[in-house]
Amino acid sequence: MKVRAGAIAVLSGILFSAMVGGVCAGDGNTGNAGKGKTLYANLCIRCHGVEGKGNGVMTFTPPVADLTAPAAQSKLDATLLKTIHDGRKNTAMGAWKFVLTDEEIRDVTAYIRVLGTGANRTLP
Repeated sequence: MKVRAGAIAVLSGILFSAMVGGVCAGDGNTGNAGKGKTLYANLCIRCHGVEGKGNGVMTFTPPVADLTAPAAQSKLDATLLKTIHDGRKNTAMGAWKFVLTDEEIRDVTAYIRVLGTGANRTLP
């Protein structure tokens, strides 16, 4: 049963990737982390904090995701894209599909990957 649920989750992620611009592994359509950093600084930093640890000036229950944690960094890009695009039910994470283009969502996702490396301070 767990295998079936996992397979459904993977297939859903692949289908979502196709919907938001074809972001699939190996297609070369990855975001620009430099542009993503700017978007993050303007839109995400209030909740997720400067370093992405979920310690921004605004706090919520349930707590905001720590984007540097293995729980976030181990997610597929398609899952992160979907979360940014559609938001998360029963949390403060709203849908950004009304504010950001698909390309900008890919850029933010690319920057989230940089947060996981701790290299965000050296990014342009």
